[in-house]
Amino acid sequence: MYGGNPNQGGNYGYQGGQGGQGGQRPPYQQQGYQQQQGYQGRPGPQGNPNQGGGYQPMPPQQQQIMSFFHAVDSDRSGALDSAELQRALMNGDWSPFSIETTRLMVSMFDSDCSGTISGNEFLNLWRYIEQWRECFMHFDRDRSGMIDKQELHNALKNFNFAVTPQIVDLFVKKANNLDGAKATRNRESVSFDRFIWICVSTKMLSDSFASMDNQRSGRVTFTLDQYLVDHIRNS
Repeated sequence: MYGGNPNQGGNYGYQGGQGGQGGQRPPYQQQGYQQQQGYQGRPGPQGNPNQGGGYQPMPPQQQQIMSFFHAVDSDRSGALDSAELQRALMNGDWSPFSIETTRLMVSMFDSDCSGTISGNEFLNLWRYIEQWRECFMHFDRDRSGMIDKQELHNALKNFNFAVTPQIVDLFVKKANNLDGAKATRNRESVSFDRFIWICVSTKMLSDSFASMDNQRSGRVTFTLDQYLVDHIRNS
């Protein structure tokens, strides 16, 4: 099983529309997050504010987000590169997102393939991050501000990814090795941004595997575990 349609089960995936349009925020399930798929499609700007009735003022929350966007746009280009975006994205302990997660966000939300994030793309990215923040808080059962291996495994199983404890352990080790000194506080857990990175990476890798597994048997010329191990180690 590679997970169901991201619109099924009240998941927290983000499904982008075609042609850089839209994407819907999945509903919150009070009973928990079921079959949540980290990411499907490439989110783009959510419609044109001038459609169907002329110009409409930006809501206060969006104004605040855009004020933050302009504050980190250090070169005043009107778009954020990976380094600028990294300064905008913070974990709960105020540490910045890792560069790997930041680049992943750029690749997902850069709808015009410019290599940067525009204002509209930043608004979509911000909403996506907030969805993941709620999801993270749901699975952080001990309220430590980190996700340990068991919590991560529970999350991935709840998202309908049939990964083994070996894969979870490998992901956590990989994340902590990439984080270096920042990870010394607890090498058995991962931060908020690494939780996103792991879940989205699992989704992308599972989709890639599924495209080769025409019989949906969980096997091609190698197992899903072998495929994930190879890609985690070499990514």
